[in-house]
Amino acid sequence: MKTIIILGGGIGGVVSANKLRKKLHSEYKIILIEKNPVHYFVPSFMWVMTGDRKPSNISVKLEKLVNPGIDLVIAEAKSIDLINKNVNTLNGNYNYDYLIIALGAELAPELINGYNQDFQTFYSFEGSVKLFEALQNFNGGTIDVVVCSLPYKCPGAPIEGTLLIADYLRKKGLDNKIKINYFTPEPQPMPVAGPELGSSVIKLLESNNIVFHPLYKLERIVHDNREIFFENKNSEKYDLLVIIPPHRSPQVVRDSGITNEAGWIPANPQTLETKYENVFAIGDITSVPVPGRWKPNVPMMLPKAGVFAHGQAEIVADRIIDKVNNIGNKHIFKGDGYCVIEAGNKKAAFAFGNFYGEPHPNVIMKKIGIKWHIGKVMFEKWWLSSGVKKSLIEVLIKFGIKLFRIPIKI
Repeated sequence: MKTIIILGGGIGGVVSANKLRKKLHSEYKIILIEKNPVHYFVPSFMWVMTGDRKPSNISVKLEKLVNPGIDLVIAEAKSIDLINKNVNTLNGNYNYDYLIIALGAELAPELINGYNQDFQTFYSFEGSVKLFEALQNFNGGTIDVVVCSLPYKCPGAPIEGTLLIADYLRKKGLDNKIKINYFTPEPQPMPVAGPELGSSVIKLLESNNIVFHPLYKLERIVHDNREIFFENKNSEKYDLLVIIPPHRSPQVVRDSGITNEAGWIPANPQTLETKYENVFAIGDITSVPVPGRWKPNVPMMLPKAGVFAHGQAEIVADRIIDKVNNIGNKHIFKGDGYCVIEAGNKKAAFAFGNFYGEPHPNVIMKKIGIKWHIGKVMFEKWWLSSGVKKSLIEVLIKFGIKLFRIPIKI
């Protein structure tokens, strides 16, 4: 009997665990270890921010998302022994034959110079709830949205959140009473997606009266003066500050000896294998290079996004299944991905392409429309549902994908 442990109950962890359980005989033990018993659908945090979702609409008990026959352990992993193939948790020790690390990236706002609790973000569940209250009480002034540092989860999310903030305040009748700035250390929006998509996103921001400020690296925040300082740039004042906090890997991963200097896990771009045998890493925890550079000596990396965690989880599960069945491994991750960017007024943009494309990722953006918004809503409902309801929604989604010739699969 072989034991497969999956660390992390996010999108990648759930998808890999469910596929392994579905395809492997019951003699193989599948253990999913996750510290949070409640699963939140992260892409919907921004709908909580705008009041389009209540917190209860986007959460579900994790046990409802995993297939029968999976041992779900609700506990925090305290250490990973990659030599002796053991994971230690507060609930006990677990030995493995195969390990999938899907622990994601955590937010670390305390790394900001001048950090205190007086900030807003739509990058966490609690932050989205708090920001909704702030937007309700906001009556005009300057809103600064700041990407604090790289890397961060979901390259389209900061753009999407800024557009939805603009749409929310426009509906409040504040269009002529606000100024919205978007600051990022990047040279363009979503640089990993290529220059063409970056230009399209800039036009989208400008059409919503959002001022785009590239190459602005945050230095510090002075909350008492409501002022932000950037390296080699002028300082900026704000009435409402919304940040995308610094990200880092969980401590248990940094302590394991599997990470690079930046704290992320290097993984083979096609197989997601790490330097340790039968140990895989998927999703936001990984460091996967893609063709091209956004600075002369800075290679681009595969974005940290749920769509890649999902696709990688499928591939890793297939590779483990082939290994235990002594079948040649033919499954590889090809770098295909997509992103739905909500633009407000129940419309969204849809970007898709090959992030492993040469000489740089080849990604294009479709015209904004209501069908992309509907597609995102349907995917949310599908992910959070189970049983017969999930199957019915899946049929509808696949019909829509075929009808509109959308280059994705679920």
